[in-house]
Amino acid sequence: MENKKLRRDADRIVREAIREVMPDRAVVSALKDKDFGTGRVYVVSVGKAAWQMAKTAAAVLGSRVEAGICVTKYGHVKGEIPGISCYEAGHPVPDGNSFRATEAVLKLTEGLKREDTVVFLLSGGGSALFEKPLVPEKELADITDRLLAGGADIVEMNTVRKRLSGVKGGRFAEHCYPARVYSIILSDILGDPPDMIASGPTCPDSSTCSQALAVAEKYGLQLSEQAGELLERETPGNLSNVETAVTGSVKTLCRAAAESCRRLGYASCILTDSLNCEAREAGRFLGAIARSHQDSTESLAFIAGGETVVHLTGKGRGGRCQELVLAGAGEIAGLRDTALFGVGSDGTDGPTDAAGGFCDGETMEQLNSLGVDIFHVLRENDSYEALRQAGGLIFTGPTGTNVNDVAVVLIRRTGNDS
Repeated sequence: MENKKLRRDADRIVREAIREVMPDRAVVSALKDKDFGTGRVYVVSVGKAAWQMAKTAAAVLGSRVEAGICVTKYGHVKGEIPGISCYEAGHPVPDGNSFRATEAVLKLTEGLKREDTVVFLLSGGGSALFEKPLVPEKELADITDRLLAGGADIVEMNTVRKRLSGVKGGRFAEHCYPARVYSIILSDILGDPPDMIASGPTCPDSSTCSQALAVAEKYGLQLSEQAGELLERETPGNLSNVETAVTGSVKTLCRAAAESCRRLGYASCILTDSLNCEAREAGRFLGAIARSHQDSTESLAFIAGGETVVHLTGKGRGGRCQELVLAGAGEIAGLRDTALFGVGSDGTDGPTDAAGGFCDGETMEQLNSLGVDIFHVLRENDSYEALRQAGGLIFTGPTGTNVNDVAVVLIRRTGNDS
């Protein structure tokens, strides 16, 4: 019964934390008092949270919107937006729809005048969704696949990808010149570096060619002569027509999760909002935290936010949150009234329809009884199927936001019910 209570608590914490990082409030705040003069106003929204951000911007700006385009992940468009054309495209690897949507954006914003403004709404996932490749499409997909499979973090990936693109690394802002670009950015990268979020289409680039080449060497990328030359070409380091507001981050997500835990009767501690390591190592660490506090007489919650990576060693299906949770299941096996869960704030963990996963002290025994070996599953990167069999998948559907992931350890003690 207590483990069912832990699952109900986990589901409630997920709902309440994600609700607090929805972009609506931030977009309204960034736009409500903004003076765009007498020129035309265009809205371009790109990323996993693009539909929600575009919908809010259209409501705030009303008739000021001359036209607009929203580009988001498959399944993330939730309806029509007046004055805004919506496109769905590939993620985490760009596809033909990514390229077609990007060309539509470039056509919409060509030939602008100094008095015009492009309101650019950006969220994580934009690196794949907003793309004009400067190398053949197959090579770009291969490079992206190899970086993902090698466990490259998002900064490493974007350092390479922005140099192979006609719109990343500030090049979209160059395209819009002399029009002004007002960027409202929802951060999904630790430290909120605006030039790395979705590869910074409207931001001066802080990375260097030598860093890009070092990433290519680290992951053994086999580059064509054309791609190699592009990595040695500097991106824009100065942009005079751009104003940027960064809103929302994993810090807010962690604080919201901690507050939800407190309302449920848990004494809460945010361990970090900068988690950046292998997913399975993070899961084992959080499991070790749970073991260290089993003597507690009060209910406890430990929160960790950030973005882990998965090193692909198998051909299974899963995501970084699911892999984190399954690795943690082995550590908390047999612990009483203890659970671990993790979710991606966008509602899609890796190439799956789950937001993340949940396990408790009984999960490993349950899987063993079904003939499922957690450690074999992790080698095959097949966390989705294992958690499905254990009833441990968490589904939210596309949330409309994207500010990294959060993982939570819950230790429930009798008499602490809210």
